[in-house]
Amino acid sequence: MDDNELYPIGDAALRTGLSVSAIRYYSDAGIIAPTDVTEAGYRQYDIRAIARLELIRTLRDLDAGLDDIRRLLDGETSLHDLLTTHLELVERQERDLRVRRAVLRTLVKQGGTAAQAALMRKLVSMPDEERERLIDDFWHEVGENLDVPTGFVQRLGTMRPRLPEDPTAEQLEAWIELADLVQGEEFRAAVRAYLQDTYGTFPGRNVAAAPMWDFIHGEGADIGQEILTAYRSGLPADSPRARELAVRLANTTAEVAGTQATAESHERLATAFLLIEEFQLEDVRYDATHGRYVSLVALINETPPDAGGEVAAVSAWLAAALRASAQ
Repeated sequence: MDDNELYPIGDAALRTGLSVSAIRYYSDAGIIAPTDVTEAGYRQYDIRAIARLELIRTLRDLDAGLDDIRRLLDGETSLHDLLTTHLELVERQERDLRVRRAVLRTLVKQGGTAAQAALMRKLVSMPDEERERLIDDFWHEVGENLDVPTGFVQRLGTMRPRLPEDPTAEQLEAWIELADLVQGEEFRAAVRAYLQDTYGTFPGRNVAAAPMWDFIHGEGADIGQEILTAYRSGLPADSPRARELAVRLANTTAEVAGTQATAESHERLATAFLLIEEFQLEDVRYDATHGRYVSLVALINETPPDAGGEVAAVSAWLAAALRASAQ
C-alpha cells in the first residue's frame, strides 16, 4: 500500500468498517478532514487518514466522546491519558451498575417496595464507619448479659464484613442481606438464643473459654487440619494414624485446660464429640442464625469456606478413634 495513494471515501469506509455517512459526519464535525477533495467534490483519504479513522472507530466503540477524540487528534492530550480517563469513567459506571444489579436482584427475591429500594441503596453506599457501627450495635445487643465465658462474644465480633472498594455484585448482595439481618430484632434474638444454648453449657462452654479458643485458632488449627485431611482421605477411625491424631488432640486439649490427660479424660472428650455430633445433626438453628452471619461475612470478605458441614461426621470419627485407642 502506497503511503501517498489516495482512496475514495467508499474505500476508506470498507477499510475502516465505518459507514460513508459516519466518515462524512466526522469530517463535517471538524474531527478529521479528508486528505483531498477532487474538483467534482469527492473526498479522498490517504493511509494516515484511514489509520486515524480506524482509531476514531475504536474509541467510539469504547464510548469515548467526540470532544475527547478531537483533543487527542489535535495533540491536546495523549492516547494514554485519554484511555486512562475513560477507563476510570467506565469503572465508575461498572461499579454503579453492580450496585443497581445487587439492589434489583435483592428486591426481586424479596418482592420489595420503593421504600426498601431506597434503604438498600443506602446500605450499599454506606461508608466504612457506618458499617462498623452497624456491626458493633449488633454484637453489643447480642452479647449484653449473655451467660457465656467472658470475652467470647467480643471474640466472635472480631469476624466482621470488610466490603472492598470495588465489590462484586455477589459481595454487594451479601452485604445487603447481612445489613438487613443484623438490624432486625428477630435475627438478633435468634442469634442470642443460639449462642446461649450452645455455649452456655457443656461442651460448648469449654470450647468458648479463652484458653481453648486461643488453642483452637492457634496450635489447634494445625492439628485440626491434619485431622480433617485424615478424615477426608477415608482413613478408618480405628487405624493407627487416626488413633494417634485423636490422642494427640486429647492430650493437648487437657494441657490447655490445665488438667492431666487420662483414660477418663479421653472418654469425656469422646462423649463431648458425640454430643457435638448429635447437636449438629439435630439442631438447624446455626445455619439460620450465627452460621448465616458467618457465611455472609465469608462471602463479603472472600474468605474460603470452613468445614462447618463436616463437624458432625468428624466429631463422630474422633470419638470412635479415641475409644479405639483405649482398647
